[in-house]
Amino acid sequence: MTRDDPRPQPAPPEETGAWELPAELRMLRETVRRFMASEVAPLEATLPHDATGLPDELLLPLQEKARKLGLWSLQTPAEYGGAGLSVLGQAVVAEEAAKCRMGAFFPALGAFGGNPPNVLFRASEEQFEKYARPVIEGTASRTYTAISEASGGSDPARAIQLRAVRDGDDYLLNGTKLWTSHAEGADWGVVYARTGEGRNGISCFVVEKGTPGVSFRPIDVMASFSPFEVHFEDARIPAANLVGEEGKGFALAGEFLVRGRILYSAAPIGIAQTALAMTVEWARDRQVFGGALADKQGIQWMLVDSEVELRAARLLMYQAAWNADLGKDVKVDASISKMYGTEVACRVLDRCIQVHGALGMATELPLERWFRDLRVKRLGEGATEVQRVVVARAMFT
Repeated sequence: MTRDDPRPQPAPPEETGAWELPAELRMLRETVRRFMASEVAPLEATLPHDATGLPDELLLPLQEKARKLGLWSLQTPAEYGGAGLSVLGQAVVAEEAAKCRMGAFFPALGAFGGNPPNVLFRASEEQFEKYARPVIEGTASRTYTAISEASGGSDPARAIQLRAVRDGDDYLLNGTKLWTSHAEGADWGVVYARTGEGRNGISCFVVEKGTPGVSFRPIDVMASFSPFEVHFEDARIPAANLVGEEGKGFALAGEFLVRGRILYSAAPIGIAQTALAMTVEWARDRQVFGGALADKQGIQWMLVDSEVELRAARLLMYQAAWNADLGKDVKVDASISKMYGTEVACRVLDRCIQVHGALGMATELPLERWFRDLRVKRLGEGATEVQRVVVARAMFT
């Protein structure tokens, strides 16, 4: 038995003379905004500058408050215990939930619960209940997805060299994955390995915590948290842990990777908008050369450019999400949204640091952490240049 991933269709925009979010999504946005201000901000103020999570004694009560507001497992269909939000709804929440110091990789400090990797919605009934259900219910807190390898993270279909060889009722996995987030300590992970040649030779497996032959090594990077190298040496994975059919793993992943690129741009946009608001206030208050910094035309133009670019990035993201909810092919829309949103966010953060001067580089403010974290976003989920290739192919074919 396989499971579909139904998503409710968004209501059409209200007739206001200008496009805006449907009323229910505006209400949802306000709910998340209030939650971030009243529940998340006070907790985050108690954490170190480069914190990458909350201890359970703080996280679990925060998650319980989110559950009561219906802010739980937002990407999971409602019939399985999640919020069942449309892609547009997810984008709205993701943008607001990122407006905290940890927001690039830990939106709302993890308050909104986990979602199983989307390929599990195409898993068997037994696999879904064993692996996905505990994530939705909150009893399994961490999972990972391992795709990228040293031979080419942005071209996984050709670059995957991790081998899975059938051995009786098992598969033996040998090879290494790189840049895998949240891997060490996760309850289980989804791993893509080569079982044949070409795009039709990649299969998807669930690898459980504690599997012999699987080891982890943190990779120190400029961001505030470390991804992992995951090494497999004769790791024996039951054939029952194969998700879908052998050789169909890349096709299984592709459907969800495209939508994921849309949502990937939401956090950078939310963070950059917050940084811009901070910078506008700073420019109003900062006195230089006999007047407010905000009175200087050079500063005004930097901030105006930032506002214009963020508005454009947000609308591109909304358009891509809207089209995804309508069932359209959004491969190009998603690439444009991801490419432009992450590039704009980095430009805006750079300007905000420049306007703040030396203070912008100090850990008293979140700007320098955001700058480091957002730089990673230009590479994750397919580098900017890869997104340009996707758009170019569509333009010239």
